[in-house]
Amino acid sequence: MSFTAKFFLFQTMILVPFVSGYLTKRRYGNPETFTKRLIRLNLIVVEPLIVLWSIWGLTLKTDLAFLPLAGLLMVLCGLFLGTYLVPLLKHSGRARGSFIISASIANHGFTMGGFLCYIFLGEKGLGLSFIFIAYFIPYLFLVIFPYARLVATGERYNMLFVRNFLLNPQNMPLYAIIAAILLRAMGFERPRIFFPIDLLLMLSIAVYYFALGVNFLIRDLFAFNRDNLLLCSIRFLFVPLITMLILTAVHLDPDVEAVILIESCMPVAVYSVMSSVLFDLDAKRASSMFVFNTIVFLAVVFPCLFWFKGILLRIIA
Repeated sequence: MSFTAKFFLFQTMILVPFVSGYLTKRRYGNPETFTKRLIRLNLIVVEPLIVLWSIWGLTLKTDLAFLPLAGLLMVLCGLFLGTYLVPLLKHSGRARGSFIISASIANHGFTMGGFLCYIFLGEKGLGLSFIFIAYFIPYLFLVIFPYARLVATGERYNMLFVRNFLLNPQNMPLYAIIAAILLRAMGFERPRIFFPIDLLLMLSIAVYYFALGVNFLIRDLFAFNRDNLLLCSIRFLFVPLITMLILTAVHLDPDVEAVILIESCMPVAVYSVMSSVLFDLDAKRASSMFVFNTIVFLAVVFPCLFWFKGILLRIIA
């Protein structure tokens, strides 16, 4: 199956589950409890297999190691901006936590950033985007999830908190990373056998977007306008501008710079909603911000990237 065919299949696996979840939400007595269990099952069973297989087969050359570093710095920039600007919204507690998480993590992966890198730069851009996204799982499970737990429970960050976090079975993808690294370090090569990675990816994505549909209400889309506007400013203005300024000061391979610049413009990741659902933060606010942010990206930002990509690449060159 060609990459383009895979992409459209993945997009179908996003739209159909989302619409299905939205249309069937009334069938569930407690939608949030149902989706929380569904997400946890995905984290415990499906995602560890995807992560183990992907990381086990990854060969990261030294001269490309700064790509995941760039991704990490990008989400840390969003985290800082979200924390610094959220007082403008006068939020506290769970609403504040949901906004900061949404400001940090972006859709750098296959369903958005990776595909746009493929559109603009071909297969090389796609390969570089896969290396770029290597930061994500460690950041999600070592930074975002612990932060969400702190906001939800009010626990202090101490050894008991760390122990409870590490023993939580929903952190299985993190343990899969450790296992894959150990296998590589001990010299065990990944078996050359068929592994249904595409099927597992589609299943995992479908679960998340189904959960998003169950938790989403159309009236919520414009219920948090101040949050949405501030978040769009962070995701589509501040982070890209900071990235562009840094790229003008360094000299990297043009394709690598282009991947970093494209990824800096991506909308909020669906994991922002999943974090809010899992840890009982403000899931409705997170859902609204995710959907609104994605719509603005597709309607405004993506056309601008396509029309002005030559000018942008000349600026950073």
